[in-house]
Amino acid sequence: MLQTQPNVGASTPTWLEEEVEVPNPQGIHARPAMLIAKTAGAFKAQVALGRNDVSVNAKSTIHVLTLVAEQGARLVVRACGEDAREAVEALVALVRGGFDEM
Repeated sequence: MLQTQPNVGASTPTWLEEEVEVPNPQGIHARPAMLIAKTAGAFKAQVALGRNDVSVNAKSTIHVLTLVAEQGARLVVRACGEDAREAVEALVALVRGGFDEM
């Protein structure tokens, strides 16, 4: 379920986030990481992907790979900006769809 992080002050951006589980047996390897970065890059919003208290720029294939997300890993997709909702929804759908590998 898409959640909104509270806006602490006027200069603090509002982040939308949703948790998703990696379903494909190979986890996030080079191809899925590239698809995540390509999808995230299509949006103006800042987009981050997090796992175990580590958050990375989802628009960077290399940064996404550093999460070492195997099958069953729980990820948090976060976005902030004018098309944040669409960015989160697109990335969650990509992950839930198993990156078209299943």
